[in-house]
Amino acid sequence: MLKIGDFSKLSRVSIRMLRHYDEIGLLTPIRVDPDSGYRYYGEDQLPTAFRITALKDMGFGLAAIGEILTCYEEKDLLARHLRLKQAELRDLSRQTAYRLRLLDTALERLRKDDETMKYDVTLKTFPERYAATLRMHIPNYEQEGMLWNILMEETAQMGLIPDDPCYCSAVFHDKEYKESDVDVEVHMTVKGQYPDTSHVKFVTLPEVTVASAIYKGSYEQMGAVMEAVTGWVTANGYAFDGPAFNIYHVSPHETSDPNEFVTEVCYPVKKK
Repeated sequence: MLKIGDFSKLSRVSIRMLRHYDEIGLLTPIRVDPDSGYRYYGEDQLPTAFRITALKDMGFGLAAIGEILTCYEEKDLLARHLRLKQAELRDLSRQTAYRLRLLDTALERLRKDDETMKYDVTLKTFPERYAATLRMHIPNYEQEGMLWNILMEETAQMGLIPDDPCYCSAVFHDKEYKESDVDVEVHMTVKGQYPDTSHVKFVTLPEVTVASAIYKGSYEQMGAVMEAVTGWVTANGYAFDGPAFNIYHVSPHETSDPNEFVTEVCYPVKKK
């Protein structure tokens, strides 16, 4: 038997943590002196201590570690736990990378002069325009590419002639921001006349007056641009008059570099 201090040194787990493991039933000593309360551990418990530390380093909580230890020798079950944690950490990594990009963008804007931090908002009117349109509910806003893929696949054999200029845009029809099941419609303006497909409808879009701002850079800037446009609308005596939409002047279809994206944020408006 090993005294708790010796076991602590060999396992590289502090005495305080060993006592906590004992309290929650994760790693209990083989003997506790009834008079002094001193804990003793067996050398054969060292592998368990090492496994606990390894699993903690992988990001598992103590409750999950207790469950995993019961099936540690069963490779299939152990692998299942590890793969689930792997997927969880990859998702967390993506979220962290996204948040870091937001922080980088915010810090970059703070480093610039006040004038360069502002987005120029203009009032403009888009005339009637003929467009291939596709409207569907998608899992979330980040999955907008699904709609463009369907539109392109279903019209691939039609030889669509892009309008000049060709506006590729996405309209967000929900009356509120939604975490999931979002109602989005994409448009691509074209010349000529074409038959509808299973999902793509060819329609003449009505004239619309918008307050808009064009910016160059990644979509992480979108929130700041939307803030600028909505602030302009309320400050200049206009009211919102329909669902907002984005026009993609330079999109992932043209470049893989987010710094080269050119996007126009549009809010339909009318004079109060």
